[in-house]
Amino acid sequence: MTSIVVLGSTNMDLVAYVPRAPALGETVTGRSFRTIPGGKGANQAVAAARAGAEVAMIGAIGTDGFGAQLRATLEHCAVDTDLLRTVEGPSGTAHIVVDDEGGNAIVVVPGANGTVTSLTHGDEALIGTADTLLLQLELPLPVVVEGAATARRLGVRTVLTPSPAQPLPPELLAATDLLVPNEHEAAALTGLADPRAAAEALLRDVPEVVITLGAAGSLYAARGAEPVAVPAPRVRAVDTTGAGDTFVGALAVALGEGRPAPEALAWAQTAAALSVRREGASTSMPYRVDIEAAFRSPDSMEADPV
Repeated sequence: MTSIVVLGSTNMDLVAYVPRAPALGETVTGRSFRTIPGGKGANQAVAAARAGAEVAMIGAIGTDGFGAQLRATLEHCAVDTDLLRTVEGPSGTAHIVVDDEGGNAIVVVPGANGTVTSLTHGDEALIGTADTLLLQLELPLPVVVEGAATARRLGVRTVLTPSPAQPLPPELLAATDLLVPNEHEAAALTGLADPRAAAEALLRDVPEVVITLGAAGSLYAARGAEPVAVPAPRVRAVDTTGAGDTFVGALAVALGEGRPAPEALAWAQTAAALSVRREGASTSMPYRVDIEAAFRSPDSMEADPV
């Protein structure tokens, strides 16, 4: 069993389902509303745990009711929360609109996540026990840089999801082993719309890149090798929220178990494809037994969502 530590955000997702997203200044009538535990860090932790890893979470929740729910959800998914801090004030929230095509628009309010500005000695020790450290950009950038540098110093593989997209400091890139942007983030980071060109540019700063391409699959690139495009399984999407985090969590598990990169990407894309067939982020993430079954029989995922 591979060991993964996640340094990242925990948010409560406040999700409105609508026929179409409103234009600026417009009001539309939604068909339903749900509160779902999320945050890119917590989502990746849940995805990795369900995919078969031993997972621990470093981050922060607030003293509100959402905080208690967020901790309980992680623990229910067998994620170690011993170093998940509780700080005075509100937990982070994500305000999400999901349309009938499964697309989404999201506003994140950091709350307690904004208080995680540095690592404790306990955090550093925990990172040192892991095979992989997962990072995103929903915590303050200094602690993300510190986490990556700590992992590099301790010989732990770092996987960075550069979301929300923003300029990445050289010291963060220098400590990143694998960068996993989506095609929009890759374009924002490089100024290049073509994923292959963007991947080539990103390889100047990091040794490996995976660019996720939504329903088109993903592109893997490494220094000194030809890029590899891996198609995604065909499914009817109900809600794409959390699909990218499902992919990253499952990818970290597959790579940690020693699967070759193309197989690891295909396995992770199977997990992401399963997740979009259900509503929600953490609530839609598949378990290892389901990923393995669908990976062996991808045609089974073309059936109607369950």
